[in-house]
Amino acid sequence: MMLSILLTAGYALMGAGIGAGLVAIGAGLGIGKIGASAMEGMARQPEAAGKLQSGMLIIAALIEVIALFGVVACFLLAVNTSIVEKL
Repeated sequence: MMLSILLTAGYALMGAGIGAGLVAIGAGLGIGKIGASAMEGMARQPEAAGKLQSGMLIIAALIEVIALFGVVACFLLAVNTSIVEKL
């Protein structure tokens, strides 16, 4: 019984760590893609640089918020497993 609780807590911690890493990688890739596309668009149409930049910043902020939610969910999973280990 105790072994299954410890294994479950270990799997939850491992999942939280992997999840946080994947969230960080996904956010980095998304923001990189946005930045590259915005720079390409600004190079093609310099007169639209202001609109592209403001749109790029808004979308980058939304990606960061989603990444923050993912990291917080992983953190909560990791914290709750430490409570299970105390049983």
